[in-house]
Amino acid sequence: MTLGSPRAAAAACTAGASSDFNGDGVTDTAIADPDATVNGVKNAGLVRIVLGGGKGVSEISQATPGMNATPEAGDHFGFSRTSYDVDGDGCTDLVVGTPFEDVAESGKQLVDAGAVYVVHGTPTGIGAGSKIEGYTQTQLDPTTSTEAYDWFGYSVRAGTTATDKPYLVVGVPGEDVTEAGKTFWDAGCIEYMQGTTVVPLNEDDPGVPGTVESNDRFGYSLGGTNRFFAVGSPGEAIGDQEFAGGVAIFSHTLSGGLPTPLVGIDQDGAGIGGVPEAGDGFGTSISMASYRPSNQTYNSDAVLAIGIPGEDIGTAADAGSVEVVRVQPSGAFSQVATFDAGSTDVEGDPVPGDFMGQRVSINNTDTTVVTTTANIRLAVGVPGKDTATVKDAGAIQVFRPLDTAIGANDRLLTRGSGLPGTATARDYVGMALASGTTNLYVGVPNSKASDSPKGALYVLPWSDADGTTSTGTKTYLPGQDGLPDVGEAFGTVG
Repeated sequence: MTLGSPRAAAAACTAGASSDFNGDGVTDTAIADPDATVNGVKNAGLVRIVLGGGKGVSEISQATPGMNATPEAGDHFGFSRTSYDVDGDGCTDLVVGTPFEDVAESGKQLVDAGAVYVVHGTPTGIGAGSKIEGYTQTQLDPTTSTEAYDWFGYSVRAGTTATDKPYLVVGVPGEDVTEAGKTFWDAGCIEYMQGTTVVPLNEDDPGVPGTVESNDRFGYSLGGTNRFFAVGSPGEAIGDQEFAGGVAIFSHTLSGGLPTPLVGIDQDGAGIGGVPEAGDGFGTSISMASYRPSNQTYNSDAVLAIGIPGEDIGTAADAGSVEVVRVQPSGAFSQVATFDAGSTDVEGDPVPGDFMGQRVSINNTDTTVVTTTANIRLAVGVPGKDTATVKDAGAIQVFRPLDTAIGANDRLLTRGSGLPGTATARDYVGMALASGTTNLYVGVPNSKASDSPKGALYVLPWSDADGTTSTGTKTYLPGQDGLPDVGEAFGTVG
């Protein structure tokens, strides 16, 4: 089964922005609330689209006409999201992962099997009236089985390849894999789609880095560019170290109908900082951006940021750390930076339970020029960070990862200092994080602050995030800018 073939661009869609669901050339903003109550059903989940230029707010849930689904308690529609122009009409299309969807099949209720929905943008907006496609794993890929607790759609990543074909990767970290008659629980897999090709991949496939084991959770996290994509397996055992974690990198170039495996990265490999330890969670979060070397006229390479939130720094358990590598088309990679809160000049100190790297988001702010420290930015979530007076308020730390000294220009953002709002205990800022070429998106879906009790989303121009200018952060709150005054986990992004 495919997600449709490209068609000629509609005259009303300009394709002028990377997140433009109505194709008017103005960036739109998607804000999820996977814990939202829908039609009286708790934790059913929804996504709201704020159309740029003041053109209104759309709400998308399993109650949206044309969805062919029913809101159910605990579905958490909107748990994961991505977007791309799947049909080539110039309007961005929204992909929504619902990994906790229960699926009825052959008279059985498959709990948390998961589903993915593709909601097509149109010149008049997105939501009711849009073409909507919903898929279980088997519906998307008839060669596979839909099973309970697979978590199909736990992660999603989409884009366009260098050959101008749309691609979509869906993580299925709860997939059980059978090898040589033995079943490995929660080994994980992905479903990879490029054009009309749909194929499953797991660590048992030829050339795929890693070894199939229970609890690997291959597909837990995803990253990608037009030339590469990466798959995180934070449960991967390295030697006898359980949940040490690993990342596999692929090229979009198809070989034998499959994307080409390039290399596997973990902390036991040459050129990677640290050593594999139980519970490190290397690859819990990953993010990838295009990279243009000085000897090329295009973005031939990529930079990959890897979060390691369970890393112990000295005696500080789960203080966390981050690894950044550059990947070349051959699969060769080199370390760009490895750092934690104890690295030279990095603001702060390693503290137990900070979980630095729980979320990472890296972006190239100008892909039309040779890549330098001027145009690569990295945001790192530190959700367990305490302020001077507030426990677990959380923070975002912004880096220029190509700097020779990683701590030279880092900046720590907390609510009330670099971010709007008031830092409050257990806000866990850093759990919701995304970025584009222009903006950094910081959500606070766990907000406990009196000024944002239903959650918040802050949109910072990168120049504001790294402190070079102050053009103004946009704050989205329930009850403002046409948004309904309701919310349970408003501001979920990433």
